[in-house]
Amino acid sequence: MKPLNHTVSEFKESIFTTMTKMALENSAINLSQGFPDFDGPKWVGDLAAKAMADGKNQYAPSLGILPLRTAIANNYKRFYNLDYDPISEIVVTNGATEAIFCAAMALINPGDEVVVFEPFYDSYYASLKMAGAKVIPVTLFAPEFTYKMSDLKAAITVKTKMVIVNNPHNPTGKIFSPAEIKEISELAEKFDFYILSDEVYEFLTFDQAHNPTACFENLRKRTITISSTGKTFGLTGWKVGWACGPSEIIKAIHNVHQFTTFCVAHPLQVAMAEALANMDEYLVDFKRQYRAKRDLLVNGLKEVGFNVIKPAGTYFTMAILKDGESDIEFCQKLIREKKVAVIPTSAFYIKSDEGTRMVRFCFAKKDETLNAALTNLKSKEPSQ
Repeated sequence: MKPLNHTVSEFKESIFTTMTKMALENSAINLSQGFPDFDGPKWVGDLAAKAMADGKNQYAPSLGILPLRTAIANNYKRFYNLDYDPISEIVVTNGATEAIFCAAMALINPGDEVVVFEPFYDSYYASLKMAGAKVIPVTLFAPEFTYKMSDLKAAITVKTKMVIVNNPHNPTGKIFSPAEIKEISELAEKFDFYILSDEVYEFLTFDQAHNPTACFENLRKRTITISSTGKTFGLTGWKVGWACGPSEIIKAIHNVHQFTTFCVAHPLQVAMAEALANMDEYLVDFKRQYRAKRDLLVNGLKEVGFNVIKPAGTYFTMAILKDGESDIEFCQKLIREKKVAVIPTSAFYIKSDEGTRMVRFCFAKKDETLNAALTNLKSKEPSQ
């Protein structure tokens, strides 16, 4: 048989799939994959059930139903004073991951250079490689996960087509400072590149409010803002996401979207349109709940002896291993001996070996799950 696509053939199994399989094989508590082990709000599920009962079961408009795009636009205005036209500047996608893929295919030509901050969400690299991009990494260094300005300046050239910013940042829990975004903005003006801003954890910040990249001076015109409902409502399986930006960019992204998935599940869009318009009270409890889960896991890991970094956002926390221990060996040992699964972070790097000395824990879990994991880890001093 003739060979498969050479780019796709080089892809390996996702680290999330690998660690979950190992967790199942060893009956381990899974703190590796980034989704809750509890259901989202019942009232949102009831909205979807009502939409199905009301017959909203055929194809939705490819751009997304207008009530949902309007609700998204209203929230950007209400929370951030950021204006998007729901008619021409928003497209609804099958989760943020599809928005990332469609943006890469819409904006990148083979050979274009794209800068990513490592560690990075693994779909960035896959999407960019399928688009034919040359991926240029800039490393974030623990424990503050800051980049070196000299590294960023060296990475960005006249060939740079796009920079991807994930804020709040997975897997580190970092929130990019206004000074850092300003530095990126100045380089964007100088070298005229797009910014893809992945903001799916926008409502999972603990000590400061989220500030979208597009709100910064001169960035609205060149920023593709991507977010979703999955993390905010704990309904990651619904895959309701979106991209917002200038109309000509959104048109190009939609051109890709309409010939891949075409549209997002109609009743789920109907439910989310109403949910997004009625989330004020929900967000108060949502943030309280996740702050408590963060503190439960971080404090528990510190008691066990982990050098854990308290995250400013997301539902992940990173732990730095002791000298001489590698992340992959540590995670395999943790699964076998402690029956707890976490993520080796070297999978999120392509340049630096920083990831070999860190692991990522997910605290989007029931308190019972987190306490059970901590009990396992306390059973005897963990090898680090």
